[in-house]
Amino acid sequence: MDSPAADPRVLVGVENVSFSYGPRLVLEDVSLPIAEGDFLAVIGPNGSGKTTLLKIILGLLRPDRGRVLFQGRPAESADRRLIGYIPQKATHFDPIFPVSVREVVRMSVRRHAPSRRAEDESVRSALDVVGLSGFEKRRIGALSGGEQQRVFIARAIVGRPRILFLDEPTAGVDASTQKDFYALLDFLNSRQGITIVLVTHDVGIVDRRVNRVACLNQRLVYHGSHEEFCSSELDRGRIAGGDHLVLHRH
Repeated sequence: MDSPAADPRVLVGVENVSFSYGPRLVLEDVSLPIAEGDFLAVIGPNGSGKTTLLKIILGLLRPDRGRVLFQGRPAESADRRLIGYIPQKATHFDPIFPVSVREVVRMSVRRHAPSRRAEDESVRSALDVVGLSGFEKRRIGALSGGEQQRVFIARAIVGRPRILFLDEPTAGVDASTQKDFYALLDFLNSRQGITIVLVTHDVGIVDRRVNRVACLNQRLVYHGSHEEFCSSELDRGRIAGGDHLVLHRH
């Protein structure tokens, strides 16, 4: 039988991945296809293996068993320019550090642009996409939390990736900022054609713009459409680890 990751619609294929930190099993036999164009939320309680799975997909950890494929090829041979990544606490830094928005975004663009002029154009273009045109010279520490989030998204997309991974990006931000943040991700997904993978332990925040949901608790408990998940009779306590689970249908 052909591997699901061999399907040309699958951008990333996680196949039978298991991982342990010493004697502690973190992931067990997880298989998860991520198709081109998905807006996928990976949810589950703290300690369910979400960030570990993300690090395995990104090649930061090697699984004990199983493999990860990018476009049907081993992950280690993938073109890393296809991948954008925003880690946990990306916006947690010294607010008085004298670095401008342009300098933050250019930290990533230098890997992609052939000249200084091309760098500047790529920075302007990425900031325009996230709604921050004209912010290049501003000090990043002087921006609001939502604006800082957008700067780091600009940094992640400046190389025009095919897929963007975000790890706990809405932690500590208010509801209004979360709403604007999801609207931006929806724009990147639907208008810019970027596949989005959003990892969160806050199972109460699965926005309507998300079209796929993967529930992880060491094993893959559920993977399917957001609509099916909202209407399913799944054991929500097993998914949420006892947390209250609210999904936004509107």
